[in-house]
Amino acid sequence: MKSYELNKRVPDWRTEFKRLEGAYAPATIKSYYSDVGIFVTWCLDHGVDPFPASVETVCRFLQAQAPGKAPSTVRRRLYAIRKAHRLLRLADPTYDEEINLTYRRINRAKRTRPKQAKGLTRPYLDRFLAVQPSGPRGLRNRAMLLLGYELLTRRSELVALTVDDLEFLADGTLRVIIRRSKADPYGQGRIAFTSKRTAKAVKDWLDWRGPHIRFLFCPIYQDKAVNRDLTTCTVKRLVKSSARAAGLEAEEIEAFSGHSMRVGAAQDLLCAGHDTAAIMRAGGWKTINVLGRYLEMAEHNVWV
Repeated sequence: MKSYELNKRVPDWRTEFKRLEGAYAPATIKSYYSDVGIFVTWCLDHGVDPFPASVETVCRFLQAQAPGKAPSTVRRRLYAIRKAHRLLRLADPTYDEEINLTYRRINRAKRTRPKQAKGLTRPYLDRFLAVQPSGPRGLRNRAMLLLGYELLTRRSELVALTVDDLEFLADGTLRVIIRRSKADPYGQGRIAFTSKRTAKAVKDWLDWRGPHIRFLFCPIYQDKAVNRDLTTCTVKRLVKSSARAAGLEAEEIEAFSGHSMRVGAAQDLLCAGHDTAAIMRAGGWKTINVLGRYLEMAEHNVWV
């Protein structure tokens, strides 16, 4: 059957996915759209119905995705197919044992370790702070680096902070509430505190930026603050550009990511003698699994 004939029979899954708005994080919904779109395109190219999909179709799709893709990506696309069938109120084929076995084969065939961002530990932080430019961008960059490190934030958490989330305390430090995160979809929030140095950096930035912008960090255009939030890509660019300005080698620069502040702060806390339970509370981790990967290189940092 030709793809355009199949396309006429594909349910309007995009409309159904709008029901997820408000119930899931925007990034999660974006991933669902992308992964289901890839699945539908693959089905049309291979002359099979995407909805309802047969067990054989899902197995073939997963096998086709495996080369060049991490097992976690394949698993995410399987979950997206599952969500699409549920939203369309169709029989869900994804729990069939044959699909489970297919995924297990894919997972066992790829004996690769998850890629881990290089930790932006205290020595790197100090070097990155030292190379920030003068003027408004330097004020913002220093505040972002210090706050991201001391609060152990994810990129999305850092750019989502608003002025209402901050409280300057009498002792010169900051009390910050991180209201919503990947591990806290219902926005119960977690409380964190900063050093006096970080509080001063944030105050210096706010004094220049002014009180009229809701988001703590905002773009700067022609030396003026723009009244909107930053994207998560800005955090990654800040870390990479700081590493480059600090004179690091290309391979080392590549190893840093927007997640590096969170990784490095966790490693520093472990090296300072804090136990994993305390580090989990500080960073908002719910399980030890991910944190355990972050801490693998912490012992090495003690000896270098």
